Amino acid sequence: MIGLRSVGLWAIALSGTAVLVYYAGVNLYYLVVHLLALLELRDDVREAEWEPLYRPFDRPFYPGVAVLVPAYNEEATIVESLQSLLALNYPDREIVVVNDGSTDGTLPTLRSEFDLVALDADVPYEVPSEPIHGVYRSKTYEDLLVVDKENGGKSDALNAGLWLTEKELFCAIDSDTVIERDALLAIVRPFLRDPKRAVAAGGTIRVANDCVIDDGVVEEVELPDIGLPGLQVMEYLRAFYSGRLGLDRLEGLVLISGAFGVFRAGDVRSIGGYRHDTVTEDFDIVVRLHRYLADEDREYTVEFVPDPVAWTEVPSTRGVLGRQRRRWYRGMIETLVTNRGMLFNPSYGRVGTVVLPMFAAAEAIGPLVEGFGYLIVPIAWYLGVLNVEFFVMFFLLTTGFGVFLSWFGVFSEVWSFNRYDRPREIVRLLWYAVLECFGYRQWKAYVAWRGLIEYLRGEQSWGVMERSGFDDGSDD
Repeated sequence: MIGLRSVGLWAIALSGTAVLVYYAGVNLYYLVVHLLALLELRDDVREAEWEPLYRPFDRPFYPGVAVLVPAYNEEATIVESLQSLLALNYPDREIVVVNDGSTDGTLPTLRSEFDLVALDADVPYEVPSEPIHGVYRSKTYEDLLVVDKENGGKSDALNAGLWLTEKELFCAIDSDTVIERDALLAIVRPFLRDPKRAVAAGGTIRVANDCVIDDGVVEEVELPDIGLPGLQVMEYLRAFYSGRLGLDRLEGLVLISGAFGVFRAGDVRSIGGYRHDTVTEDFDIVVRLHRYLADEDREYTVEFVPDPVAWTEVPSTRGVLGRQRRRWYRGMIETLVTNRGMLFNPSYGRVGTVVLPMFAAAEAIGPLVEGFGYLIVPIAWYLGVLNVEFFVMFFLLTTGFGVFLSWFGVFSEVWSFNRYDRPREIVRLLWYAVLECFGYRQWKAYVAWRGLIEYLRGEQSWGVMERSGFDDGSDD
């Protein structure tokens, strides 16, 4: 028995040391990315100050952009969403709504509100989607196209729209996303600056909960109260103004949000469009583009543009947020496993040798290691062998460093485009960064473990995403 106890204590000590060493490495990676993000943000702020926003009539050669909007049972919100998109400030754009087999009145509502007429044209047989029943054009808005097809899911709907537009670029968004009116003008800058190499660009996603939105315009920016939406504001600031910018500086951006990104249509068609068997089509499509373009030995750029913004409603309940994050985690693991041949492969440049391996270590394995550390601490305490130095180091590497990185994101927000400009909001953001590390962070580690189990079981469901809608500022 004494021998077994000694072996157990030795195993706990060794495991604890491994957790500390691993997480120290992960935090070093995060620190480097955040410092690179600061340099990139500095350059972007200078560019925004010295170079005014592109104006439609100043540059007559804007590339055409198709805004693809998958819609499934969106009868209640589709009209307001489209009115917002039709008001976007861009000289050459087409709005393509794909009715993905809705069972409510989405299509009749579109027909009546936008005066749709059927197009007498054959649908290309090679469209990689479920059967298309009809294609309609609005008599009121010539740049509004509606595709009616059988249900096939979001990726399937995006493929239908992608294959039925003739625009050079496309922007994939969610039907409940609000894009700022000049955002398309800003996000296409990489394609104007380097039209031969630019293949994709991503913008910033911000939390719309508690904001006042009227006719598709964010009239008043409000920071959500303490709760899940408030904590997610911190996550989004950290992810976009630190994570995306840092990877952009490394020329290794591997993730563009599915809620707001612009791609060169021909290149996405060349890789077969969006895959139907993934639950995170945004991560998958960008990694596959990197792989395809590197295999073709082409020079290309995938960039993050921080100033164009799209606003989205985030989950406000733990159940809905948990389903979303488990899906994100499953999709991340699935994409990394599918493209494992890129890992540590110099043929794929920095993406293969640096970015994807570190991304996998930090974002895929990191939460699992952290969760394991949370398990070791109480076991060691129960056995009476909890090492004080281990506990302090683990606390500093998770909680302490987590607060530092979050405050780093707040600093980037205040220093740059600063949508939360009241001192009281800045103080609340700093407080959210502290709260995030006590309970919420530990819950996310648990969610990652559940996501891994679901992936190993072959779970493919999206889960129900309940939304309460935007505040229009009315008193009714």
